[in-house]
Amino acid sequence: MSSSQQSPPEQVDAVVVGAGFAGLYQLYRLRELGLSTRVFETAGSVGGTWYWNRYPGARCDVESMAYSYSFSEELEQEWEWSERYATQPEILRYARHVSERFDLLKDIDFNTTVTGAVYDHLAHCWTVTTDSGERVTARFVIMATGCLSAANLPRISGIGSFTGAIHHTARWPHDGVDFTGKRVAVIGTGSSGVQSIPLIAEQAAELTVFQRTAHYTLPARNRPLREGEIRERKAGYREFREELRRSPTGIPRELPARGAFEVTAEERESAYETAWDSGVLGALSTAFKDLLVSPAANETAAEFVRDKIRSAVADPVTAEALCPRDYPLGTKRPCLDTDYYATYNKSHVRLVDLRTTPIEEITEQGVRTADREYQVDAIVFATGFDALTGALAAIDIRGRQGLALRDKWAAGPRNYLGLVTAGFPNLFTVTGPLSPSVLSNMMVSIEQHVEWITDCIAYLRRNGLTEIDTTAEVEDAWTEHVAEIASGTLYPQAASWYMGANVPGKPRVFMPYLGGVGAYRVKCSEVAADGYTGFTLSSCAVEWTEGVAL
Repeated sequence: MSSSQQSPPEQVDAVVVGAGFAGLYQLYRLRELGLSTRVFETAGSVGGTWYWNRYPGARCDVESMAYSYSFSEELEQEWEWSERYATQPEILRYARHVSERFDLLKDIDFNTTVTGAVYDHLAHCWTVTTDSGERVTARFVIMATGCLSAANLPRISGIGSFTGAIHHTARWPHDGVDFTGKRVAVIGTGSSGVQSIPLIAEQAAELTVFQRTAHYTLPARNRPLREGEIRERKAGYREFREELRRSPTGIPRELPARGAFEVTAEERESAYETAWDSGVLGALSTAFKDLLVSPAANETAAEFVRDKIRSAVADPVTAEALCPRDYPLGTKRPCLDTDYYATYNKSHVRLVDLRTTPIEEITEQGVRTADREYQVDAIVFATGFDALTGALAAIDIRGRQGLALRDKWAAGPRNYLGLVTAGFPNLFTVTGPLSPSVLSNMMVSIEQHVEWITDCIAYLRRNGLTEIDTTAEVEDAWTEHVAEIASGTLYPQAASWYMGANVPGKPRVFMPYLGGVGAYRVKCSEVAADGYTGFTLSSCAVEWTEGVAL
């Protein structure tokens, strides 16, 4: 059928892209406004990143009773988490429970990928297209595509020639993988590698880990939750949630008042031991107030971790290869592990340091480095994601005058508050780049963004307004503010996925907002209370024939 013969698109008030925790909550809130809404999800069910990341050992690194929704007190009280750090299957069960409890599934199209979204400046609406050819017109489009959803597939010569099995941690087979008796290669030692390597090692006959960059990882100290502590947390959930919202990261912790050199060496060592034993994400890098701004202070914590590695790993050569040295502690995504370093003491596990012998190609039989070929039966790529912008760039999003979002962001993302990009009216991003997002407890940031977006749409409707946009000057100022805060820290010294450094050709720009969850929330609230300062609001006479957006 030609484009001129296509049936007219369905009209709804809002389209939400993604049915992870952000998309589910956004759908719930839009329903409260009475808006007709369609949700499109590539996966076969809800859960977002927790639908896809089913690799061995996958679990959250934020405590489960904090990594959960706060919008429903009934939900809080009825759901029982089993462990301090929930596993992927338990988190996925939680997402399914939420979707069924609040009857969300009927508005979600699964196994459907959004391929494009084009803004019509005359009709003041978006036309969203899917891989099935369906078109839907909506006043508002909310991108709940996730920060870590676009898998980063490695660009290594010869991948197609390998005759064994290839897996990526971000696209793990739903029925699992049995590595019993297999020779396995794991390429990558970020969070997914750190979590999966110990469990793969329990099955594999041989495990070869190819490490490009050593990571600082702390023991998770995971354990079953005790009945008493669950009861106590549920009794004080309201106060606890407020504490999360006011905190810098959405994870409650006492902020240090002193610098690393304002205490004795013994006091410093004691503080690091306490952080090491806490099993709390980021506890070590925030043990003193200057660890993320002072190279000398940071080095004291980094050396503390290196000493822990040396004491845990029997072979001194392997231990030194596992010791990070080329970036400050805390400037890459922190990792929590269970027996990661001890795994390298097993006789059938070996580490290949790619800094000294880089991979040259994948062969029919395995992995060839600069000095030899390693024959394996299976390869696991634990190479992470095209973070923050990858999922957005995969969709052909075109705003005013046909400008493509991926072109506008060719030198790095630009927007206002991580929420709206100039020239793309009524297009919102949930936990997008230039917001706290991945530097926070994602559930806290998701709820804050969804609630802000929902309140904004309600404001537009109450006041007979059609569009919300921003200006190039405003988003330039916000983008520069985000960069300025980052430049005052050690974060830009690391070639991290925060900087896009893990994706060849991606611009090196520090993408998350480092100003803190609490301060960011205050800023967003003030902007809204002042009539959406920095945004441009407008109305038009175009009738919305089926929806209720006007």
